[in-house]
Amino acid sequence: MAVYIAVDDTDSRTGNCTTYLLTEIMRTLSDMDVIGNPRLVRLNPAVPWKTRGNGSLVLRAGRGTGKKKRIGVIGGKETFCYEDAAGYEPDEDELIERIVPVIERNRSDDSDPGLVVSRVRPPASLYREGVSRIIEKEHVKEELDRIGARTFEIGCGRGIIGAACGMAWEPGDSTYEVLAYREKERWGTPRSVDPASIREMDLMFPGTFNSWDEREKKVTMVPSTPCPVLFGLRGDDEEETIGASMYLRTEPMDRWVTFLTNQGTDDHIIRDAGELIANRSYEIAGTVRSSSEHIRGGHTLTDIETRYGIVTVAAYEPSKEFRMLFDNLIPGDSISVIGELRDEPRTLNAEKVNVLSLAERYTKTSNPICAKCGKRMHSVGKGQGYRCKGCRTRSKECVTEKEIRWAVPGWYEPPASARRHLSKPLKRMNEEQKVEFVNCRI
Repeated sequence: MAVYIAVDDTDSRTGNCTTYLLTEIMRTLSDMDVIGNPRLVRLNPAVPWKTRGNGSLVLRAGRGTGKKKRIGVIGGKETFCYEDAAGYEPDEDELIERIVPVIERNRSDDSDPGLVVSRVRPPASLYREGVSRIIEKEHVKEELDRIGARTFEIGCGRGIIGAACGMAWEPGDSTYEVLAYREKERWGTPRSVDPASIREMDLMFPGTFNSWDEREKKVTMVPSTPCPVLFGLRGDDEEETIGASMYLRTEPMDRWVTFLTNQGTDDHIIRDAGELIANRSYEIAGTVRSSSEHIRGGHTLTDIETRYGIVTVAAYEPSKEFRMLFDNLIPGDSISVIGELRDEPRTLNAEKVNVLSLAERYTKTSNPICAKCGKRMHSVGKGQGYRCKGCRTRSKECVTEKEIRWAVPGWYEPPASARRHLSKPLKRMNEEQKVEFVNCRI
């Protein structure tokens, strides 16, 4: 029987990386086997105090049995994981003693790390809460006490929450990420990654996603922070994703590891909610109530009528042409929006939109023609209709034609550079955006 090890909240916005910490834990526990892929589990992206991606890390360690596969290279040695665990049971207290110094060496000063070690996983319901809601530490500790887990924390120990929720994840829809790390002497310096090789890889390996933004000709898999990560390549198939990572032309890698993840799954989305609570993410259907409004900063706002009342949908400047969808919607259009409900200002920040149906809009092309003499009628006055000067016949309606709508029913998403870790790309939904709005913003 193996033991689960989970950590969270050791990084900051300016450095360090909890995924790198896990590779250090793996190296420290090299006398044990890894059971299954190490896991990178993203949690509620709407948590106000998150650092970068609100991700917790989980490892299962013990003695392996069954199928063995390569999952990375650490310290110049190939790293493998096993399909299942044999009878050996590591001692939880001894594991904490070995892991704590690794955490202390690899944490940011302003972080609040949490470590959980347990033979038993918390219930899957704890993951569902952690990925979609804000939960209290006391609630999490009650569950950990119930299953007999050992814990360690620094500061306020907020990381205990993420560690426990990540440990509770039961993969359903799941993806992989190959994370490569830089040589230590290069940390904080500009990364050397050939963009052309990423574009080529994106075309050659269709199972990968969120690596390259073709519209902006921009790399989206390389971080800009001074953390140890060189790149993170995501994909649906493990072998294909590893193969794609080896195709890239980069600076020398210090190490790399393949993680099983919940990224790109929409696991954070709450559907059919009884009420809307800020700092959660929802799918909400509604009818467009007004034309879009452009506000300072390049952001776009649109009001929709929903079962919850009026909801203001926001598309922010980084989403680029995605904002154009809202400029091409009119009152009466029916849409479904997936996004985070922000507290202040209270807006639903759109991650994806499904246009369900479009209202018809007509424009006047001319005054009506008299049925008797065939001549064009004249307006009697605003709202009073039309009259033929010769025949004195009247008409209330002008001649109209149906407007061409540039939006069409179907799904729309921001460019890869503006997508959240958890947001499911359209390519993973077997959907394709039917209309691209390019350079049409005034």
